[in-house]
Amino acid sequence: MALVTQVDTGRVLREPEEISAFLATHGIWYRRFEGFEPLDPEASEDQILAAFAEPIDKLKAEGGYTTADVIDVDASTPGLSEMLARFSEEHTHDEDEVRFIVGGRGIFHIHPRQKPVFRIEVRAGDMINVPKGTRHWFDLCEDSAICAIRLFQDRSGWTPHYTGSGEAARHEPLCFGPGFLPPRPGRTT
Repeated sequence: MALVTQVDTGRVLREPEEISAFLATHGIWYRRFEGFEPLDPEASEDQILAAFAEPIDKLKAEGGYTTADVIDVDASTPGLSEMLARFSEEHTHDEDEVRFIVGGRGIFHIHPRQKPVFRIEVRAGDMINVPKGTRHWFDLCEDSAICAIRLFQDRSGWTPHYTGSGEAARHEPLCFGPGFLPPRPGRTT
């Protein structure tokens, strides 16, 4: 289940209804896929997409998404550091960022205009839609593993547009639970 932390107050939201209500005020929807059964870690992209065909098809119909794929990374993924560097700086997209987490954990940092940053830790069974134009960045948790189904209206709209604000450098890529990622140089909170 997702956890949301309001960085300025330290308040942590844990209940799905509370999380959904808070995120809705920022145009973000969150859903929890009930009855989620973890997949075999060796499942192929086709097996993952087939296992979740029903919720994927529903999301496609609701949001006008035309395609879905799977991103499945862990500490042994070649080029993982370079891939993460692309997403760990504040950016926006011309399309919604829709993710259905089927394994691992990660953390979205959201930076609303004229408001403080907040963090959303996502775990297996969480679905989230970060609307186009939302300033955000993403980090993995301490195990450096996540498997997520991504939905797109048009893949070209998912190109990151970096803000150059430097905001991400002021925040640790913290995840909740046992263990934390080591601090990044220059990050203070």
